[in-house]
Amino acid sequence: MSPLLQARSITKKYPNGPVANDGVDLSIMAGEVHAVVGENGAGKSTLMKILFGIEQPDSGELLLDGKPVAFNTPRDAIDAGIGMVFQHFSLVPSFSVYENVVLGAEPRNGAKFDREKAIADVRALSERFKLNVDPLPPVATLPVGQQQRVEILKALYRDARILILDEPTAVLAPQEVEELFVAVRSLIAQGRTVIFIAHKLPEVLEISDRITVMRLGKTVGQVAAKEATEQSLATLMVGKEVTLRVDRTPNEGPLCLEVKSLGIRGNSGNMICENLDLNVHSGEIVGLVGVEGNGQAELIEAVAGLRDAASGTIHVDGQNIAALSVLERRGKGMASIPEDRIAQGLATGASVAENLVATRMTDPKFVRRGLLDLKAIRDNARQLIDRFSIRVGGPESAVGTLSGGNMQKVVVARELAEQPKVLLVNQPTRGVDLGATQFIWQSITAARDAGAAVLLSSADLSELLALSDRLVVFYRGRIVAAFANTETLTPETLGVYMLGIETQEPETIRAALR
Repeated sequence: MSPLLQARSITKKYPNGPVANDGVDLSIMAGEVHAVVGENGAGKSTLMKILFGIEQPDSGELLLDGKPVAFNTPRDAIDAGIGMVFQHFSLVPSFSVYENVVLGAEPRNGAKFDREKAIADVRALSERFKLNVDPLPPVATLPVGQQQRVEILKALYRDARILILDEPTAVLAPQEVEELFVAVRSLIAQGRTVIFIAHKLPEVLEISDRITVMRLGKTVGQVAAKEATEQSLATLMVGKEVTLRVDRTPNEGPLCLEVKSLGIRGNSGNMICENLDLNVHSGEIVGLVGVEGNGQAELIEAVAGLRDAASGTIHVDGQNIAALSVLERRGKGMASIPEDRIAQGLATGASVAENLVATRMTDPKFVRRGLLDLKAIRDNARQLIDRFSIRVGGPESAVGTLSGGNMQKVVVARELAEQPKVLLVNQPTRGVDLGATQFIWQSITAARDAGAAVLLSSADLSELLALSDRLVVFYRGRIVAAFANTETLTPETLGVYMLGIETQEPETIRAALR
């Protein structure tokens, strides 16, 4: 049987940049789920943009139904039956589901918008493909998993027969992932084809028929999912054997970080969290579990001093630090790896050396008689570059020229250059490749083992389960469950609480929070 869609020897080089795609081949059969995996910078996104007409290749060709095609715009790809659901949705929050789905392709009754037909068409599509989306509510009221299905409906409404899903499970709870997979299987059963871009290998193996692996802009392998393992895929992606595993040795010390009756306001002034209680001991990692937007990030910002507490107290070693500035909290031994390394963690136009001392500008090691000691700053950078295996031309290189993984290593190196008392970590490996992920995990656990009280937030449940000693689940700004991290604790168990389906008794939560 001939492929439905082929990319042959696709090459794309950006001006003053690397070769994003270097002779890439991809072959998609009709009626399959075909996963494309690879580390950040492997070329997956560029290839998908070419398939959807956002980018055009410098050389190579695309074939659809065995015939050469050229997509100069996304409209060309849509007209050819290709749809794409991006990781970051493009929905109008105030519009209803059906208004979002038909936007730009509205059914008409004469010159008027045919509202009833739009609603009926969207409802019929939802039922046909088992997406279970009500056409009427505003998109802003829907959880993330439902919003994603609205994006899928948009593509299906435009008669997409090939659907590209870009990191579709990145922000979903386990139960929402299962519901997505039910929808994907329904799409396949009704003759559609799905290209699945992902980095969570267990999910790739569960949903895919075949898998293409990319590395450094090239296609390095194509395997049947039933013949692959997580380890074999990881080895293909990285080019060497990688094991994402860290030892969790009980090492709990005295109470270090204590949050009591904390109230936190959002950017619009609304209360995000109220009466929040949480303890973190020296030598332990407490993982904050929850679908993004339920208060975990705001808690870390409040503890770091980046967001004012509306009420309550934050104690470190028994001292209330709620009134202290960020710099004063750092002076008490607090370190922070922020959610967005570019917006919050780095000055991308500055050098690696400058970024590595950005939080220590009053340290006499680097400042003498009011002047920066450039030699000491460079020497510090060389030591940290070596200690944290940062791949960079030298201390003077602009940090903005580094890969995502090496940018994150600069942040980690700066925050862990000296052993912290309290370590706040938010999305430590988002957008980071497997090799850097392994190193960052080891660095965080090493800080824990040396006595740090670590508060960790991550959208990746596998990361939280791998690193945390205890886990607390957030839902709508409240802690609804708390667990010791044992081998019997599963993502599915956590997912029930993440979605608000179940809540533990207050006594159970208090006992687990200690």
